[in-house]
Amino acid sequence: MEKKVQKFLASGLLDKYLIGATTASETVAVESFILKHPEVKEEYDLLQERLELAAKTQAVRPPSYTLDVILDTINEKPVIHLQPQRKVSAWFSIAASVAALIFAGTAYKLYDKNQDLLNENNTIAEEIFDLRDDIQENNSKLDDVMRQFMKLNNPETEKYVLRGNDRAEDLKTVAYINPIEKSSLIDVVSLPEISQEQSYQLWAQMQDKMVNLGILDIEDRKLKSVPYIEDALSLNITIEPKGGNSNASLENSVAEISLKQKNNN
Repeated sequence: MEKKVQKFLASGLLDKYLIGATTASETVAVESFILKHPEVKEEYDLLQERLELAAKTQAVRPPSYTLDVILDTINEKPVIHLQPQRKVSAWFSIAASVAALIFAGTAYKLYDKNQDLLNENNTIAEEIFDLRDDIQENNSKLDDVMRQFMKLNNPETEKYVLRGNDRAEDLKTVAYINPIEKSSLIDVVSLPEISQEQSYQLWAQMQDKMVNLGILDIEDRKLKSVPYIEDALSLNITIEPKGGNSNASLENSVAEISLKQKNNN
């Protein structure tokens, strides 16, 4: 089976088309596959049979006498306008009306039941698409984790542990820096609580300036990519006003580590 056919069958568009939930462009694509590929036509026919079987299983059968009553009413011969026979004609009119009401009620129940089935199928189709989206999203997250894992286990990646000074003794942040790939990752392990009007900010110290690497937030505990700074001398964490500062407040420094000596602690 061709790869594009396999991909099409796995996309769920055929199920969506079957229940009338495709867009105009999707409908054209599906019908094109049905016409060009016998295996798609075979799968479509099979899905149709299953849907029809499900509909028949859920359908409500009308009373057995309904059709007879209606046919009797339709085929009733004209009567001579004599007084006794007007009563008979009136009785048949009433019977026809009752039969029509019964048929209408039964037809409505059948329609309502089939609508419920269609809605249920639509819901199932939506759940399948949501599940597929969740799987794709989880696969994407897994790929990100694997990429980060490979970076962390790269022999060229160096690990630096920033520990807090007496102003923030419980602070611990780990930096993973790969000078070959020119990538940097930060893992915020713990940050002591500070005022809501303050925030922790990470800096890279150069010969003549401090470069802002972003805000650190313990609530978003995960490996976070930060800009790689060539020839940085050290990493520094300071306490700055909420939202960060354009210039480092070195008097509020709470952690610092040199990048010239590898720290394996």
